[in-house]
Amino acid sequence: MQSNVRVEEVCVSIREKLNGPSPSQSKCCIFRVHGELRNVNKTAYEPKIIAIGPYHRSTITLQATNKYKLHYFQLLLEQKKEITVEKYVDAMRLLEEDTRKCYGEPIGVNENELVEMMNENELVEMMVLDGCFIIELIRKFVDSSLRDEHDPIFPMDWIVNSLQRDLMLFENQLPFFVLRKLFYMIDAKPDDSRFINLALDFFRDLLPVHRKSIEGSSPKNAKHLLGLIHSYWLPSFAGNVTSEKFAANNKNCQSIHCATELREAGIQFVKNEECSLFDIKFENGVIHMLPLIIEDRTETLFRNLIAYEQYGKDEDFKYYVTNYVEFLDNLIDSSNDVGILCRRKIIENWLGDDEVVSNIFNKITDAVTRTNNDFHYAEIFAKVNIHCNKRRNRWIAKLRRNYLNSPWGIISIAAGFILLLLTFTQTFFTVVPKWALD
Repeated sequence: MQSNVRVEEVCVSIREKLNGPSPSQSKCCIFRVHGELRNVNKTAYEPKIIAIGPYHRSTITLQATNKYKLHYFQLLLEQKKEITVEKYVDAMRLLEEDTRKCYGEPIGVNENELVEMMNENELVEMMVLDGCFIIELIRKFVDSSLRDEHDPIFPMDWIVNSLQRDLMLFENQLPFFVLRKLFYMIDAKPDDSRFINLALDFFRDLLPVHRKSIEGSSPKNAKHLLGLIHSYWLPSFAGNVTSEKFAANNKNCQSIHCATELREAGIQFVKNEECSLFDIKFENGVIHMLPLIIEDRTETLFRNLIAYEQYGKDEDFKYYVTNYVEFLDNLIDSSNDVGILCRRKIIENWLGDDEVVSNIFNKITDAVTRTNNDFHYAEIFAKVNIHCNKRRNRWIAKLRRNYLNSPWGIISIAAGFILLLLTFTQTFFTVVPKWALD
């Protein structure tokens, strides 16, 4: 009898789990980065000064900036007296259940230990304070007239730079529908386009391209701020390449030589400021690329966008950022390759040390997975390899490498050619009789 009771208890437990949401039905869009990916560079996924959302809220070193959230919320209440604390709380309480479902791990998981789950009131409070802080920060960033004379953030550029970095981290997000709701409550002229434009303007300095080169699409169905950046910053070929074409182009096209060897094979690098960062072209022995700015936050941005692609479920994007950094990883094997790309204005190295940039791209794809049928630059790789494998190009490459790699080599070849020409002329006049020339 006791055995039957235990069996029934197990069956009940299994049925309860089966009645829960299936993976395909899950609304999860904010995850902790898995261990293998995180361990390559842990700091790239962790906030430096502020915690947004539940994953890092218990980190002691981030507690100091909670006063910024309270300060901005207090100013908001004073400026918009018609919206009380109760109204913000009521609005977020209606979204609490959907918000909880957006996180891939139980809310309240600490890096070192399992702590008590956030209850409804704690989660709603977090949504109000974190969400209002983000909305006010973005609005004040774009419109300086909204800033208080005692603003604790904008007088110091380093804080703004750190906030731009922290607010795009994959683990440091609030669902986009929470931010949208709060924006509609706070802003005088609320609509989706205005909110999206304000948010994108806040992150423009973070993108590793010149401002004039930023031309994105109109994001749709963004899940959070990092997803907004990804949706906006798509290449022109997004959605236009079928998996069948990928499969056809990917055979034996998974790698190319580094920049040094490609240059020796006669391939040139030319900057192209009329395209997006991901729209790389190869024509007539020339690789055209948009200049890439490398600064302190660039690796963190790329790593978090890659992590977002690793966890993404949508069919409207497929590893665009991952493929781009894989392309650069192929081009860059050493500091010499970085130096070549810098001289050709393909890379602007604001870090100063070419070896540091080389190390970034040699490790950035470690522990990153993708299928072999979704590499967007397979066709370019194929064309580059065909160019390098042509016998004429190999001869020219060997000539350049062995004889034309220094001024003295060029002088020696020129001198040899002149000597050969003089010898031929002397032989000609010796062999041919004088009367035959008259």
